[in-house]
Amino acid sequence: MQLEILPCTMSVCKLEALADFHPGDAPYFVGRTDEELSLLCASDAVPEKTLAREDGWRGFRVRGQLDFSLVGILAGLSATLAENHIPIFAVSTYNTDYLFVREDSFERAVQALKAAGHELAG
Repeated sequence: MQLEILPCTMSVCKLEALADFHPGDAPYFVGRTDEELSLLCASDAVPEKTLAREDGWRGFRVRGQLDFSLVGILAGLSATLAENHIPIFAVSTYNTDYLFVREDSFERAVQALKAAGHELAG
């Protein structure tokens, strides 16, 4: 499988509102439930008013558009990282999947994914 390394360091935030969020060109992900509003964005784009935040995440994007009938994409990637004791934060979009690991585990994640036969670019 081909993975692309995302170029920026990301932050996971808990917010009351998105009013002061200005994403720029970097990727970002918003999740809203009946309990919370979460934002994953470039660390330099984190809104001033956050309820909580965790900085220092690096990301991988599965290259290409994944068909919804495919099974086990995230399971395979996350199993490789779990075997290497690397926690993940996963996000799926219409087109593909993203995996985020803490910055201090990033190089180990790269090596583990390469050892499992995945191609990494970026």
